[in-house]
Amino acid sequence: MKAVICLDDPFKTEPTPDELEAYWRQQLDGIPAITEYSFTRKFSPATLDEIAADNEIILGGYIADNMYTEEFFTRHPKLRYVESFAHGFGKFDRQAAKNHNVTFTNTIYGDHTIAEFAMSLLLTICHHVESESVHYSDLLDSKTSIRSVKGVVTKQIELYQKTMGIIGLGHIGLCMAQMARGFGMNVIAYSRHQKEGDAYSFIEQVSLDEVLRRSDVISIHCSLTDQTKNLLDRENIAKMKEGAILINTARGAIVDEEALKEALDSGHLYAAGLDVVCGEPLSEKTPIFDCDNALITGHIAWATAESRYRTVRVAIQNLRNWLAGEPTSVI
Repeated sequence: MKAVICLDDPFKTEPTPDELEAYWRQQLDGIPAITEYSFTRKFSPATLDEIAADNEIILGGYIADNMYTEEFFTRHPKLRYVESFAHGFGKFDRQAAKNHNVTFTNTIYGDHTIAEFAMSLLLTICHHVESESVHYSDLLDSKTSIRSVKGVVTKQIELYQKTMGIIGLGHIGLCMAQMARGFGMNVIAYSRHQKEGDAYSFIEQVSLDEVLRRSDVISIHCSLTDQTKNLLDRENIAKMKEGAILINTARGAIVDEEALKEALDSGHLYAAGLDVVCGEPLSEKTPIFDCDNALITGHIAWATAESRYRTVRVAIQNLRNWLAGEPTSVI
């Protein structure tokens, strides 16, 4: 079978594209069914037809809305398998995929990775460690007596015994809940489906309204769907506890950004930590960037070296399972 692997290098960090490609070759060479493969670093909706060409397998083709349609499948009758390297995915014509015998899977590579980053955003908001370190160093450089140095210049917030509210109790949401529990927080959660099992026993599963009303911190970990778009709109943000903190490492469009900015500017919300914003990829600043109490990073929660290598291993296992007739992570 013929495959194409779609790689990119948005961050110029380890591993390099060449290192990652070498790792892919090592993994793929152990699969006899893959008789030919190539790499591309230019995947986009505009290049999708060129990349699909006469390949039977696309690995790493992200799934954005309306890319994979009846017309697309008709143009590429050899295609049988598409695997996204992301947790999340957009809309595609599922019936057409079924009619053309094309299987779509995603790659659950970074539940702990993304939860760690969400917790890092929260800890930065609560303790400003880097700012405090720089301030203390400046004071010492000024030859002030060490005994007289008072190094605290930012508000310090303790998480212990506060309430963490999780929206979306999937793989990442559960990891975030476990981390919050480790900090001694009370954990409540809202998810579309009630979760069962020992792993969830420490979490109080409640309605969305109750999460909004009771939480000192709300962390978003649900998928972006028609039902969750603008889930935190002006009305729901108003229900949040005065002085609460919002963390979003899921998708920007889950939050009404204009309403969030109003809540941050008014002080209704203490702060927001956002690894995602609306309209990504952005070509210019949007109003949320003008909020001094919004900590914004560039959709990098997934980008550790460990998670990028793990992505390869998980994707390869999904591929092996599909080839064996027992597909996993099917979407």
